[in-house]
Amino acid sequence: MWFLSRRLSNHLIKPTNHAFYWCLKSYNSWAAAIRSSSSSHKALHIYSQMHRQCVPFDSFSILFTLKSCTQLHNHATIQHLHSHIVKLGFDSHVYVATALLHAYVVVSFVDACKLFDEMPEKSTVTWNTMISGYSRTGNVERATLVFEEMPVRDVASWCAMIAAYVNNGKHELGLSLFRDMVMAEEGVKPDQVTAVVVLSGCAHLGSVGLLVGKSVHGLMVKNRWEMNAELGTVLISMYAKCGFLKGAEQVFELMQEKNVMAWTALICGSAQHGYSKEALCLFETMHKAGVRPNELTFTGVLSACVNTGLVDEGRKYFNLIEESGLELRIQHYGCMVDLYGKVGLLEEAYDFIKNMKLEPNIAVWGAFLSACKEHKQFEMAERVVEQVMKMVKPENDSGVYSLIADLYVLGGKWNDAERVRSLMVNHKVRKVRGSSFIQVDGR
Repeated sequence: MWFLSRRLSNHLIKPTNHAFYWCLKSYNSWAAAIRSSSSSHKALHIYSQMHRQCVPFDSFSILFTLKSCTQLHNHATIQHLHSHIVKLGFDSHVYVATALLHAYVVVSFVDACKLFDEMPEKSTVTWNTMISGYSRTGNVERATLVFEEMPVRDVASWCAMIAAYVNNGKHELGLSLFRDMVMAEEGVKPDQVTAVVVLSGCAHLGSVGLLVGKSVHGLMVKNRWEMNAELGTVLISMYAKCGFLKGAEQVFELMQEKNVMAWTALICGSAQHGYSKEALCLFETMHKAGVRPNELTFTGVLSACVNTGLVDEGRKYFNLIEESGLELRIQHYGCMVDLYGKVGLLEEAYDFIKNMKLEPNIAVWGAFLSACKEHKQFEMAERVVEQVMKMVKPENDSGVYSLIADLYVLGGKWNDAERVRSLMVNHKVRKVRGSSFIQVDGR
């Protein structure tokens, strides 16, 4: 056993003094000491001390150590703990093995798959862990197979599979599975976690999502679930994204605790659907209520300024971001470029881009080029068009190709326009109509 503590030593906190050990002994058990440790490194240190002092290990001390050390995202540490667990004979303990499986899902999914296949006994939690693991890697098909192979499913199983669909952009399948869950003979009833996942999927499906979202809202009312911050926020977001702002406002008013995410969801929803003045009024009301905005809040506020061409207000809120102790994001810069471009201030937009603290991405340049096309200013676009061409990725930026080709036509450069269109054909780029160059949260 001595070699284990040696190999773990690189991850341990060095012993401090005798008072530290005296404090440890005051705990009811070593497991309690691990569980209440203030950091993963301290938990690992206590675990190592148990080994050095020949204190017998139990499943709780191992479980708490695994749970804590998973947060380190350190593959070697989990492998060392795995070796020790095998030597102690706890690898056949289903709860310990499942905790180890979760750790491997986080640090090395290949090892997680091997461990899962080798486990002699699997609980429902074990199966659920693998569904979530495949979801994290984007392998929804394999997650579905695991779900279908399960001998017994609980509410967490259904929720994990629905989340796998929703988190990987397969929202229709997620809602379809939710309907199957409600109608299943297994008698599993959706809980609040499931409701949050389903409502997140509804937000992406327009009128169909709104219909399902209203049903979930009705389920919440029927079960008399408390309208807490999480449920309220996801409901507001769903109603706002589906275009039913009245419903979003009603939920907002019912919430006892209105956190920044609830305010932000309503502000962004109002801005998204053209209610710019209402969005800015909400922001000011939020400020007076003492709720501190976050980066996404300002994205919504700046979007509202873009919609109505409020340049002075946009500048004010843009400067307020850093004054509020927040970091400027690429979305904030993109909104300002869009704002300048909307009102025809192309020179200001160009200077703004040149002085950005972040490297301009294709979305920022796309917003600038769109404004050049809108105001028929090919000379401005010509300054950057070749630079942008070097950044374009055929699989992601098809709209930019079309935009640049149109700009060349605007400038009477037919040969260059044909060159870009030939590139589109060679790269099998499909023209995308009606797309926006402003991204929110990377989407």
